[in-house]
Amino acid sequence: MAHQDTVANTTFTDLLADHRYLVADGAMGTTLFELGLEGGGCPELLNVEEEDLVEKVHRGFIDAGADIVLTNTFGGNRLRLDLHDLGDRVAELNRAGVEVARRAADTADRPVAVAGSVGPTGELFEPLGSLSHQRGIEVFKEQCEALAGAGADVIWIETISSFQELNAAVEAASGTGLPIAATLSFDTAGHTMMGIHPRDFAHWWQGHEQVAAIGANCGIGPGDAVAAAHAIGEIDPRVATVTKANCGIPLYQSEGGLTYPIGPEGMADYVELALRSGARIVGACCGSTPDHTAAIREAVDGFVADERPTFDEIKDRLDASVAKTVGTRREGRRR
Repeated sequence: MAHQDTVANTTFTDLLADHRYLVADGAMGTTLFELGLEGGGCPELLNVEEEDLVEKVHRGFIDAGADIVLTNTFGGNRLRLDLHDLGDRVAELNRAGVEVARRAADTADRPVAVAGSVGPTGELFEPLGSLSHQRGIEVFKEQCEALAGAGADVIWIETISSFQELNAAVEAASGTGLPIAATLSFDTAGHTMMGIHPRDFAHWWQGHEQVAAIGANCGIGPGDAVAAAHAIGEIDPRVATVTKANCGIPLYQSEGGLTYPIGPEGMADYVELALRSGARIVGACCGSTPDHTAAIREAVDGFVADERPTFDEIKDRLDASVAKTVGTRREGRRR
């Protein structure tokens, strides 16, 4: 696979080199809704129409202790933006997303990395769907080049389910010369929706070591993200592993809308088990707020190293519905 021979040194690479553990931020969407955003519409459009609101979210996570903030560009590729008739504004909206995050990061009292968030296209790749590998590269390249050009410290590919989409995204991101992080969503009985097991992902990384960090995000809860990190580390402990878990499966309440069952008080066990399982970057995903980030920061700073947990311990302490399945499945398919 073609990629840059050298990777740029950025705030992200410096933080990864200088710190054993890093804290990533929480959920942009959840926090925007708590600040009064109504459902529907295009979140990326807020980078130009409500930039102060987006910056407020970033500042909240930074003040809570995040070392890494993800830009409000998760759906910023052309195929996703076309759904809002905004496909011709890819460069503008992604640049604005980085600039808003950069303003918040650059006023912090410590180094904070800005991660250019790249989510899935929303379409199936060949052979299951109609999106070709080359077209996927073109779609991701347009977004990645805008993020890099605006000053992102790392291209952060997240919530991917298939190797076809992952490979296209990584190939596109590699052309920017920036470091890359990539996380999959293991939300289907210990696998991604398209059948990738965490061990498959670890084997994949061994052929793509230019990717600086890999791991799990979103999913169905902290236990399954930790189980995924544990399984990745079993294959190759050199990996800088990420856990950025959902706060459980959301519940609908007639008066309060969607609520997530895991509050900030649940972050201590999550962090302890994630770090013992080999994770180096810990954050949260859907349902998390700056209060969750503050709890993660406190737990990371107070962490005392201990032996690796068993999958049973992860399952028992974090109610991981598939942790034991992740731990007992025979070695995954190599890709």
